[in-house]
Order: sequence, then structure tokens, then C-alpha cells
Amino acid sequence: MKQRRTYLVGDPDSFTPEQLEVKDGSLWLKGLKAVAEHRVTFNVDELPKEVRKFLKQWQELHIKWASMKPFTAIPPFTSRVTPGLHVLYEPHNTQPKVQLCDLLRSVFDPENDCSFDLDAEEIATPVFHATVGEESDASLQYYSYLPSLHQLVSLIEESFCPKSSDLEKCIEYANSLLKASYLDIDFSASSTNLVLTAFFDSPTHGWTTHVPAPSHGHTIEVGVLTHEPNPDPEDIAFGGFLTVLGPDAAPKPTRFQTPTRHYPLSYPLTYMSRFAHPTGLHPTLELSFPSAQLIPPDETCKLYTHLTLPSYLFIDKYQFNDPLFLSSHLLASLLYVTGATDLEAPEWVVSRWGSTALFRLVSPKEFPEDIKEQEWTVTIPLHLRYLPVASSSHTRVPVPWPVVFWACDAEQDSSGNPFDRKNLGYDSAFAKEKRFMHVPPNESGNGTGNLVNWIDVPVLDSRAADWVEMGTIGVVIVAFLGLCWVLFKGGRGKRGKGMEEKVKKKQ
Repeated sequence: MKQRRTYLVGDPDSFTPEQLEVKDGSLWLKGLKAVAEHRVTFNVDELPKEVRKFLKQWQELHIKWASMKPFTAIPPFTSRVTPGLHVLYEPHNTQPKVQLCDLLRSVFDPENDCSFDLDAEEIATPVFHATVGEESDASLQYYSYLPSLHQLVSLIEESFCPKSSDLEKCIEYANSLLKASYLDIDFSASSTNLVLTAFFDSPTHGWTTHVPAPSHGHTIEVGVLTHEPNPDPEDIAFGGFLTVLGPDAAPKPTRFQTPTRHYPLSYPLTYMSRFAHPTGLHPTLELSFPSAQLIPPDETCKLYTHLTLPSYLFIDKYQFNDPLFLSSHLLASLLYVTGATDLEAPEWVVSRWGSTALFRLVSPKEFPEDIKEQEWTVTIPLHLRYLPVASSSHTRVPVPWPVVFWACDAEQDSSGNPFDRKNLGYDSAFAKEKRFMHVPPNESGNGTGNLVNWIDVPVLDSRAADWVEMGTIGVVIVAFLGLCWVLFKGGRGKRGKGMEEKVKKKQ
């Protein structure tokens, strides 16, 4: 097992070497104000037998979980996914059809509503690829709203930590995942490793912790770095201290730079996500930006948003074929929509988890008229499916904030960057020559401090279902009787008057 811990200090002036102490092959951190990435790499042979058996089902398996709370993004940790659980995968061709629900319910969420009657391909949505992907690319995706990792932490504590050589440290590490801003679990059949990567925002009072010396056969590499200015706009540079824990451990000064695919913005820009009220059954998503700051980083950059829509929401892709309709919502184009797009199906018959969509947005520079408002608001019309009967008149459903970013041309290959994240669900929609400059969400959120919007959806109230049924039957009966009266009694009256008129004419 190998561990890599990277602490990235946001403010270099707040860091002093005295905050690091190496003693007996261990490292002590004292009040270090930094974001942190913890990466653990397991060789497949080190894993329990049941885990090895499970991994044999997959050619590719990439699990991305993101917290509902905003986090500080400093390079190189600037990439984002929609809050919740994303599973991107490619089942192994030589294996029988596999069940994804077993993984979702046993590891992450026992109340996940995926169907055991369907295999991993039937509940998934396709991952859009700009070009023909490599064999290692995941082609299927699953998403689920998941507020926390409590189930995963409990599973690690109960099933894996008792087999660990250091039970106490294993439990401590498992509990730390509850504070993670995001967690990645990556496996590829072409390699022999399972990689867990957790990212943590800076604690209020900084990191005061002990990183123990590794046990026999394990290695722990620790880096305490600061982001340094760099004249090359496509590179990021770091300086700081690096140490490999063990008998000869000692912090060694280091400096390096590398190209990266995910860059921070060099100017303050955030976005706000909310729904126009009242939402009804046709809610409109609003993405708001400060107009003065909504400036492309360079002339090759275009603004995009990637939506992850659960099964109770969908996009009518035919609406976005009209250029006038697009411009009225400050949208340039709908690049793709994949997944559950049936316009008539109610939510309970949709087998797929939902859908994804990628929009290119119009910025003030592209708009033909001068916009004087301080806030630039892009709107995206959505539609709600009919939801199952409930014991209330409305059902409250979560809608995670979308991801917003600039996609710009790049001249360098960033594949060698040790910190870049891949298989995010939208990165494959762009050529590898594109780089992403992410727009962070407004940390004030929507007033709740979470990156989730909630919609109250009108549903049939089961408490009033009997009255609705009786009322419907009553209306049908009254209508039928009224129709009979018109056809028979009314018609007979007209015929009687007609006969009287004929008799009078004969007289």
C-alpha cells in the first residue's frame, strides 16, 4: 500500500518550516492552514478476496462523490462535479451481466431506489465522447443524490479495519472521510491498482495532526506545498517541502511545475443557481453571474454548464433547436443530452437514473445588445415528470447545482500531471487539447449553505384519493345523465313542436 498526502497552503505568508516536525520517522503538523489531498493506492493482491472478485466484473470503474457544501478550490485542485454520487464504468466483456445496485446499496446508500431487476447497463446513461475514445474510457454513468458517506465509513470500520495491522489508525482514517469535500475511487483492469483519493478543505484552525511512520512494506509520501506564480499560463508551479516517511525521513526543499487540464480563474467570478418561482411542473433553472466579471479568460474560451438531472426532471431537447428560443434564454447551443429523455413517461416507469446535458452559454461579450444589469442570468427550461402518489399534496425533491466552466484551447499535453482528475462525466465531451477554467459556486449558496436546490412537486394526495375517485365518478355520471336528457327529452320536445306546426299548416 502506498500513501500520498499533499497539503497545499493557500497563503504562503502563513506558513513557516517550524510547523513541520519529523521525529522517529513520523511527521507532525502544527496549525497548518492548507487544503489537503490524501491518496491511498492498493495493489489488487492486497485487497480482500471478496473485493478482488467484485473488481473482476469491471473493465473500468470510477466513483466520484462530491459534498453538498462549497469548498475552497486552489490549483491544482480546481476540478468539480455535481454534488452527489457519480459512478462511471465499463463492464467487463467476458463477465456475465453485473448488478450495480449491489454496490450502491451495500457500500453507499441502503435506500438507493435502483432496481435489482435491471443490470448495470439498463439503469445507466451513456457518457458522451467528443471523439472515438480509447479502450480505457468508461462509456456508462450512474448518478444518485447522496448527502454523506456514512454508509461507506461504517462498512470500512466493520469489514476492513478489523483486518488491518493498525485498527485505531484505520478507524481514524475512515472517520476522516466524513469531512471530505470529495472522494474518488478509481480502478482499471489495465492496471493492478485500486486508488482512493480524498480531498479536504482547510480546517478552521489548520491541520494539527500526526502522520505515523509506515509499517513494513508500505510507503507514505508527504508534501507541503505552496502555489507559486508562473509566467507560462498553461503551467502551474509549486514550491515547498517533500518527505518520504521512514527511518531517514527529512523535509527536503522542492520546486516543480507541470501543465494541467483544470485551471483556476485569475479574477473573482462566481455563479448562483436557483429556480424561478413558482416552479410548477415546468421549472426554470436560473444561473446568475455578475455581469462585470463575466469575461472570457482569453479569446478561445467559451462558457459551458453541465447539468445532472435525476429521473424526475428532464429536458425537451426539441425546444433548443430554435435559435430564437436559445437566444431568449441567453443560451448558445445544446451540445448533447443523454439518458432518460422520454417526454411523456411518468417517473415510476423510467428505468434510467436520469439524464445529463451540456449547454454552451452566451456571455455579455457575445450578446448583440448592451446589457446594463449588474446580474447576468441564463435560464434553462426544464420539465418535471409525474411522481408517485404520496401522503401529502407535494413531494420535495433535490436538484444539485450544475457545474460551470470555461473551455479554452490548450497547447500542451497535461496527461503527466499527478493531480489532474479524469472521468468527470463532461471532460470526455471535449478534445484533449481543451483545458477547463472552473467558475466556483457562490459560497453563500441559496441561503442554506448547500449546493442543492429543492423543488416542491404537486402529487396526488393519497389521503384525498378516495374523494377524487368518487368525485370523478360523480362528474361522469352527471355528464352522462345530462347527455341523455339532451338526446331524449330535449329531442322529443323539438319533435312535438314540429308536429304542432305541421297540423296548423294543414288547417
